[in-house]
Amino acid sequence: MNEFSILCRVLGSLYYRQPQDPLLVPLFTLIKEGKLAASWPLEQDDLLARLQKSVDMDVLTADYNALFVGNDCRVAPFRSAWVEGATEGDVRTFLSDRGMPLAESPADHFGTLLLAASWLEDQSTEDESEAQDILFAEFLLPWCDTFLGKVEAHAQTPFWRTLAQLTRDAIAAMWEELQEDEVEKL
Repeated sequence: MNEFSILCRVLGSLYYRQPQDPLLVPLFTLIKEGKLAASWPLEQDDLLARLQKSVDMDVLTADYNALFVGNDCRVAPFRSAWVEGATEGDVRTFLSDRGMPLAESPADHFGTLLLAASWLEDQSTEDESEAQDILFAEFLLPWCDTFLGKVEAHAQTPFWRTLAQLTRDAIAAMWEELQEDEVEKL
């Protein structure tokens, strides 16, 4: 698994899964113990240290639920809530056409899109990034800044505010990498 895939998998999992999900226990352990920075491919040590200091599972779980869960959540985690005319079906069709297995849950969830970027990276052949370019350009970038800004504004805990900043920087770095790959192909 390369650095791009690791970033997307970690960030996607944190947004997609509720913090108390048993699958996240090892990840939260790494964060709490300050060990995530050792394998984090970006220079974001200050943000990772802030994230580490803000891990209080009960508090960040309550904040996650208030931010992202239910019809009255503070910040809808779905692309279709932020992009006019966007539908969940657009994303589902795009990912299904590329062979990605999808659950019944909405495919346009912010976490799902990051996990999809990881999956596309892991499935791609050498020098193939067209699907990732489309995923970022059409399905993630048009709304991620607004979404992450709302997370920062509405989060009650430093964990989610810090994660929003970390995510914004990581997405920008990944998009830049994708664009550099495209230029190299020309």
